Order: sequence, then C-alpha cells, then structure tokens
Amino acid sequence: KQWYQRRVAITAGTIKVAVRVRPFNMREQERGAKLVIDMQGSQTIINHPKGNVEPKKFHFDYSYWSHDGYKEDAEGYMHPDDDRYCDQARVFKDLGEGVLFNAWAGYNCSLFAYGQTGSGKSYSIVGYGANKGVIPVVCQRLFSKIEEKVAAKPQDEYEVNLAMIEIYNEQVRDLLNPASLKLKGGLKIREHPKKGFYVDKLTTHAVGSYENIEMKMDNGTKNRTVAATAMNATSSRAHTIVALTFVQKTKEEGQQAMTKTSVINLVDLAGSERAASTAATGDRLKEGAAINQSLSTLGNVIAALADVAAEGKAPGKSKVIVPFRDSSLTKLLKNALGGNSKTVMMAAVSPADINYDESLSTLKFADRVKRIKTVAEVNESPTEKLIRELREENAKLMHMLGGSGIPDVAMIAEASTEVSEEEKEKMRKEIEDELRAQMMQNHMELEDSEKSASQKLQEMEKAMEEERKKKQSDTEKRHKKPYLWNLNEDPALSGVVCHLIERTKVLIGKGEKCQVRLQGLSIMDEHALIEVDKQLIYITVRENAKVTLNGDPLTTRTELHHNDRILFSAGHVYVVHHPYQFKKANKAGKTFEPVTWDVVQTEIAEKSGFDVDRKGKSPEELLLQEDLISLMPMVNEANAISVELDKKKLFEIVLVAPQARGLSKGRTEVMVKISDLIHNNSWLWDRNKFINRKYKMLEMYQGYVDEDADWDLPQDIDPFYETVASHVLIGQAQIHLKCLTYLIGFEESVIITDYQAQERGYLQVNIVPLKQDETPIEDDDDDYFVEEPNELIGKNMKYKFIIVGAKGLPQKISNDVYCEFKLYLEDSPNETDHINSKNPDWNWSKVFSHSPVTEQLLEYLNEEVLIVKVWGKQRLEDDSKVNKLTTKELKSLNEKEKLTSYMKKMEGAGGGFDMATTVRKIELMHQMVTEIKKVTDDAKKDGKTTVDVAAIDAILTPERMKLNDVSQMIQDEKKNPNSQLCCIS
Repeated sequence: KQWYQRRVAITAGTIKVAVRVRPFNMREQERGAKLVIDMQGSQTIINHPKGNVEPKKFHFDYSYWSHDGYKEDAEGYMHPDDDRYCDQARVFKDLGEGVLFNAWAGYNCSLFAYGQTGSGKSYSIVGYGANKGVIPVVCQRLFSKIEEKVAAKPQDEYEVNLAMIEIYNEQVRDLLNPASLKLKGGLKIREHPKKGFYVDKLTTHAVGSYENIEMKMDNGTKNRTVAATAMNATSSRAHTIVALTFVQKTKEEGQQAMTKTSVINLVDLAGSERAASTAATGDRLKEGAAINQSLSTLGNVIAALADVAAEGKAPGKSKVIVPFRDSSLTKLLKNALGGNSKTVMMAAVSPADINYDESLSTLKFADRVKRIKTVAEVNESPTEKLIRELREENAKLMHMLGGSGIPDVAMIAEASTEVSEEEKEKMRKEIEDELRAQMMQNHMELEDSEKSASQKLQEMEKAMEEERKKKQSDTEKRHKKPYLWNLNEDPALSGVVCHLIERTKVLIGKGEKCQVRLQGLSIMDEHALIEVDKQLIYITVRENAKVTLNGDPLTTRTELHHNDRILFSAGHVYVVHHPYQFKKANKAGKTFEPVTWDVVQTEIAEKSGFDVDRKGKSPEELLLQEDLISLMPMVNEANAISVELDKKKLFEIVLVAPQARGLSKGRTEVMVKISDLIHNNSWLWDRNKFINRKYKMLEMYQGYVDEDADWDLPQDIDPFYETVASHVLIGQAQIHLKCLTYLIGFEESVIITDYQAQERGYLQVNIVPLKQDETPIEDDDDDYFVEEPNELIGKNMKYKFIIVGAKGLPQKISNDVYCEFKLYLEDSPNETDHINSKNPDWNWSKVFSHSPVTEQLLEYLNEEVLIVKVWGKQRLEDDSKVNKLTTKELKSLNEKEKLTSYMKKMEGAGGGFDMATTVRKIELMHQMVTEIKKVTDDAKKDGKTTVDVAAIDAILTPERMKLNDVSQMIQDEKKNPNSQLCCIS
C-alpha cells in the first residue's frame, strides 16, 4: 500500500521534435550553394531552389537557427552573436534537462538523431571540443548528481550500465562484444511478455563516469569500423543505439527498499537520403535488399502511429495496425515510439539548395513524428518484489521446460490441417528456445542484483585501468613506430583503426600468418608485405593481389612515404604515418595536406583519366564530379563481387547527356553500364538502381562468405541478372521543328545516336503541314504563305507527323524494335508498332492540331528539339569459346578486345598504328620504368640522394624514346570522356 501511494502516475504526451540547421560546409561553399532554410520562432520554412514554388512551412516544438550569427571564443566555443543563433547550451536547456529530469524520475527516455549524412546530427547530440552535445552533458550532470546523492545518503546505491548495438542489414550486433560481430545472422531479438522486445545475449558494462562511457563508445566505434570493412558494409546505412540503464536503489527510514530504473536510449538513425534514393528507383529489386527494410518499416510505423494519434486512441485499442514487428529497428524502438518512454527527436537539415530534396524529406518525417503520442510510466518497484518476481518467473519457466508445461503445438497449428509433424516439431523447438533465452535473461538479472554497485564499479575500474594502460602504450609507440591508420567514408570512423609496423617485415592479408589481419572482399591470404629498412619503408604486392598507391596500381616493390594512401583490394583504405619523415618535415617547417576519404577517391578518379579539377566549374558540373567520385568505389566493389562469385558481369561508369536520355534539356548524369561477358549484351542502370542492386550484391556475397547453401539466388531476385526480354535504348534522333513555324514540311533521314554519340542507324521522318480539311499544304499555295511566325498566333495549325522507318540498326538489338516520343504538352508518349528487324518499316503517322497557336507553342517549335527514342530487345547469342572462362578471364579478354578494337580504329583513321609494334613498345616502356626504379632504389640503399646521369642515359636509348608517341596517345585518349579506354572496370 505504501509503495502504491508513492508510485508516480502514468503520463502521456507527444514526442518532442526539434529541427536544427547548420552553417554551409566546405563542399557547399565551393559550389556556391544558396540558402533555402529559414526559421521564424518555432516555424521552419524551406524554399524551393527555383523560387517559383510556394515555400513549405512546418511547425515544431523547437526550430534552432545555427546557420550564422555566432562568434568563437578562445576555447573554441560558439557563442551567439545575435538573438537568433542557437548554441549548444540552449539545446541542452530545452532537450537535455528534460532527459535528465525524466531519468531521475524513473521514466524511460529516448533521444533520436535524424537527417541526411553530413547534416549536423553528431554536432547536436555528441558535439566536439568545447561545444559539447546533449549526450556528454547529460552524462556528466548525471554522475555529478550521483556523487552529491551518495555523499548525502551513503546507504543508497546508484548504477549506470552501458550497452551499444548496431543494426545493419537487419542484423543486430553488440559493438562492445567483438565476438558477436562474427556471429552468423547477428544477435536474436526476443520478446518478454512484460518488458517487450530485447536483444538476447547483449552485454552491458558498468560505468562510473563520462570518461568510462567515452572509452567504451570508442571501443564500440573501433569494433564497428573493423566489422564494417570486413563485410564491405556502408556505415552510413547502419543504425546505432547506445543504451544507458540508470538504476536507483534507495531506502527511506521505516520503509522497504525501492528500485527505480530508467533506460536512456540514444538513437543515431541512418542518413535520411538513403530512404529517398532507394525508393526513387523503379527497379524490380528495390524492396529486396534487407538494408532498406528498417528505413522503410520505420516510415510505415511513423505513419501508422500518426494515424493512431489522429484517432485519439491508445495504440493497442486502435484499429490501425502498427508494423513494429516488420524490422529489427522498429522492434527495438517500440517503447520509444509507441510505448513506455519520454521521447525527443533532433532532426538536422542542411541549409543548401543542393540538398533540398533530402532536407524536405527530413522535415516531412519530423512533421509526422511530432504527432505521435507516447504513454510513459515510472519504472519503480520494491527491490525485494523485483527479485522475488524474477525467481518465481524462472521457476515457472523451468517447470514448462521440464515437461508438460510447453504449450501444445498442435493447438497452435489446429487452424491448418496442412501443418506437418516436422513443422510442429520446429515450432516446439522455437518455443523452447524462447523460454530458455527468457530464463537465461532472468538469471543474469538475478546475478546482477546480488552484486552491489561498489563491486561492479571496482570490477569496471580494473578493466578500465588495463584499457588506459594499453591506450597509453599504443600512443607512445605511435610517436616512434610507423603505422597505418584507416580512412572511412564516415568521418567518425576514420582514424579509429591503427596497425603498428613494429617488425622489419609485416605481412598483410587474411591468413593466420599475417601480422596485420584484413578481412573482406578480394583480400588474399597474403596480400602485401611491408618491410622496414632503417628509416625506409617498402611495400611489395603479392601475386594476384590488388593494391593501389596514391591512385596508381602497384606492381613492383615501392618505397612508402608519410601520408601515402594505400587501397587494399576494393574496400580497405589506409594512410601511412612515417614518424621519421613527419618529424623531419616539421623541423623544416613543411606541412602535410590533410587526407580524407574524398581526397583519396578524387585521386583515384583523376588517375583513371577523369577531369576532377573544380576550378571554373558550374554547379551542375561539380555535382557530376561528386556523383562520379562517389560511384567509383561502388563500381569497383561490384566488379570485385562479380569476380568472387563468378557472375560474369562487368560494371563501368558512363556519362550520359540529357539528349541521350530523351530530354531536350538537363544535366549530364552518371550511369552504370552492366555488360554480360558471355553473351556480349549490355544495359544502362541509373545511379539509384545501381546503388540498390549493389547492396543486394553485398547481401549475396555475405551469404557466400558465410557458406549459406542458398547464397546463389534465383534469376528473378539475383541482383546481377538482367533479362534480354527488357527493352534497351538503341539511341535517339533529334528532330528540329522550326520549319513548322513557317508551315514548311520536313522530310529527312535523321541520324540515330547512342549515349556515347556513336551512330546507331538512321530514322526516316516526314512532317507534312495540313489545311483544316487535313489535306497537305502545297508549296505554291499562297494562302498559307508565312512571312513571320507571329502571323500564326491565334490561328489553327495542323500537321501530320510520320515515322516511315529506320535503317542500319545494330543486328544485336533488332528484336521488338519501336519508337516513342512526346510532343509539346503531351502527357503520355506516342508509340509505333513493334517490329523484329534491323530495318523496320513502321509507316506510323498521327495528325497534331493546335487551336489556337500561342506564343508558348511558337517558342517550343523554335527552340526545343523533339527527341524520338528508338528501343529494342537484345538477341541472346552463345559463344562456346568463352562459356567455360571465369569472370576474371573474361574481364581480361574484354580489355584486350577493347584495345585491339581501338588500335584497329586508329589504323583505319590513318593513325599508322601496328598492333604488334605497339604491344612491343608498351612492353619496352614498362621495362624502362622498372630499370629506372632499380637504379634509384640502389642509390637509396647506398645512402645517395642523386643518381649517375650516365646510368639513366643507358636506359633512355634513342630506340626506346620513340615510345613518346604511344604514351602521349594514351594520355590524350584518357581525357576523352567517350573513349572506350576511360571506362572504370
């Protein structure tokens, strides 16, 4: 009765939502981005970049303007310089203090961070330097208050335990338990009848200060980075949950001991742009990838909860079904979103026009979240009662497992007479498994309750002290020894993995003999060897291994220097730290440019022949560059998976102009060409479709690595498969319509060109101006003579558009050929008949009528170009010579065929290239470079800083110097964006 009287009443309320806008980042500044976000009080306004669309307005609990109006003090803290700017202190006051108050009151609390990658989520939640975010300040104040309470009442006990999980690809992993990262399928999510969903076998760690929390989170981040690289996972698509369990055990005089528990969930959701981009594609596999499941289900849950809130009923009493069970993320967030929790969401948006779509998506998501209602209650019970209930529950579970207590599976399956005995037995085992897991969880809680808070802290401090010593030792070694530090596309994961080079010879690979163990795509057992010779460091690539140094493929033993960038295979990027060279450069006043993920990818793109110079580029050109650079590692990854799984597919980056996509205007797009190396067919995928397929390829590869029996998927869900039954774009013909403004006819054979501006055939098109009775206007008919196009305004215009046929289409794409186009304001395209021929005769026609002619129509006819797209299906041709070759062999053959084709083309153009001679020249060039490298290496070994000119002259003989014409030809050709040699494969 006393406990009942003390219990705080259940409280209901909506989720608090705050939106924050950051300053322009360097990328946005370089591109001359325009500000599209505005805030007035609690209102957030987003303006369309084109300015001709009504601004969209959203109301939230808080709209934080942090774009400008600040000044930085000596310690680096950003202070408001005007009334509008919101600093970290204000964010904590509005959001953090509520989290802290509710935690002490015994409520579960959840703090979400949502927004596209790079929008500023981490700054608000974690912060940096003097600008501490909500989490560190909450933790620091929590421990400060614990100290005050213990000093006042030493008999009371307070515990803080930490757990850290990641959800990636629907798999849950314990980031503080490295062993779980290798567990096939991840940790299981189970459901307790009273407490709801929980992660089975999740480890929790006692912490006594924010320093302890930081150390544990750093360990978790390191484990996350290693696991992500090994699985070729994209970190920005992972959700991270840090759970702090705060337990208060207090006893008032003359009353029984009470236990109050609060779980503080800190949730970093995957970048919001992924949901938009993957959903935008029309690909048949868009819902197939498990990586999209959590994001799409979260959206469905939010929408359903908003509908429930609109009804004004509790989630359990509403007719709306909330699909919490459809993904791992939503199961674990059930309490935070629709149950026992006080919840806050921080949505971060970019201020720039170039991120308009992602920012609008974030604001719409936040707008739905603010409507959700949660019902929170204080988690407080008498301590003895909690322990007794756990013991009673375990006894009950033991009884059920021991005999007749398990629910009758036959009753579960009675609704279906088709359930086999095997299926019933499987169901029985699943129930047993759940009961055992529940019993184990209760047992762990009982064991934990028997330890005092001081015992747990002593054990924790002992483990932490060992970690501190190791960390200090590693830091000292890094001042003296060379090491490799990692780079990741997520800046938060860069520099968290360091491999010290402590021996004269360090083997790198996935084999047990290697001192530096790397796991992942195309990593060999012995991939590379690093050797240290006094102050010099060398790297040698093992046979068949792929290593790139500073953007160039590595083939021979090469010296490493400070800040060199090494790419092992397709996914492991490391930077060299050379302490001797670093100290020497510092003394000489030399500085090194910072190395980032973008720097490395830009370097690789540049060495592959792409123009990456940002000077003088328009915003559209800069966007094209960024798309290209971001797509390159993904394409390399897809090719590596294709080789590993022997899928006989090749992926290449191509640039496709708007006209090649059937548009008269627009920007050039980066697309991916997929080639079937067996049948010599190819398809073009847009960026979104390729990215979505690539994630499915990664799932498939992981199944292969895990030795799943069904890793090789059937064709209908195989991400590598494309059917010849689908149409491909042969090319397009551009028709100029200006003649119609003078009522003059058109009869031409127009060139059909593909995305590479290559001629693919001819399209015969006729345009016949008509009188109102639809008879042709003759040339000598003076009544229809037009001196100035403006004379047509207000009159009626008719003409017949005729597609006669096409000639000379590729034999390879001559099945089911047809044309389509949209003229002027048409909503749906016009389409000819489908014909199997490389010279189809359609004789298709349509009469167009404009009543009356307007200035807009004349402007269209004068300035726009009509794009007629020609589609066809590819023929499936088998080549018995290549059927038995592996993907690697087929790729090599494909590259040789491209070079042979190019050389023949040059010969035909009068280039004077002889294939045999050219190959010999290239071999001599490679030999010459190798010999020069040997001369310089020998000189370095002897401690020399110069080499003998005569030794170089002996290598650069007049005969060999004739190679200059070949090297110049290759360099010129690589700069050509339409070259066959500049595709990335």
